[in-house]
Amino acid sequence: MTGTLWLLPVALGDIPWQDYLPAATREAACRLRHFVAENAKTARAELKRIGHPLPLRELAIDQLPETPAPADIERLLAPLLAGHDLGLMSEAGCPAVADPGALLVRRAHELGIAVKPMVGPSSLLLALMASGLDGQRFAFHGYLPARDPERSRRLAELESESARLKQTQLFIETPYRNHTLFNALLLACRPKTRLCLATDLSLPSERIATRRIADWKTTPAPDLDKRPTVFLLLAD
Repeated sequence: MTGTLWLLPVALGDIPWQDYLPAATREAACRLRHFVAENAKTARAELKRIGHPLPLRELAIDQLPETPAPADIERLLAPLLAGHDLGLMSEAGCPAVADPGALLVRRAHELGIAVKPMVGPSSLLLALMASGLDGQRFAFHGYLPARDPERSRRLAELESESARLKQTQLFIETPYRNHTLFNALLLACRPKTRLCLATDLSLPSERIATRRIADWKTTPAPDLDKRPTVFLLLAD
């Protein structure tokens, strides 16, 4: 008998677990002794936050490489093949969404291992829900090019694709470069294109606003400095 791979969402920031996590997800995590995490330090902080009943030193927490090789995947899945349940944790939000944990899940399916996703916060879905943009057709593009002219060219491509497909485009940036991306959007996009900024989702400092580019240009610049933000764009 193999174990079950539990997909455990984690906090998007430093808040009590009751504010973002269903009790069933917490209880599942508290039953586990074996974990794989994108960041072991973040995983320990999360397990402490939810009040795992065992001392952290007694838990096996293996870190998932950013670009795991096949041998890494096999090693990390070994507890499952030995009959132990295993929890997969992201650095923030849902595991296997925009993080390398997806490769672990894929291999688990190939080996016939049961995969159990648990309910918890996803910054991408929270942002889409609150944006007022098209929730039927959307695509997440991860990080865009960090420098011009590649960044401006990519923004123009995404805007054209959004208009053609009636599709909401989602992307993110390293928090200290949020303002640079925001300013690039104001320069690259058409006045009627809608832009949503979803910042510090699920935290007390949360701020979500959707405006047309022309309106963003006439309002004070939002405070995005070092604050996790999801950018959403929908062109007419």
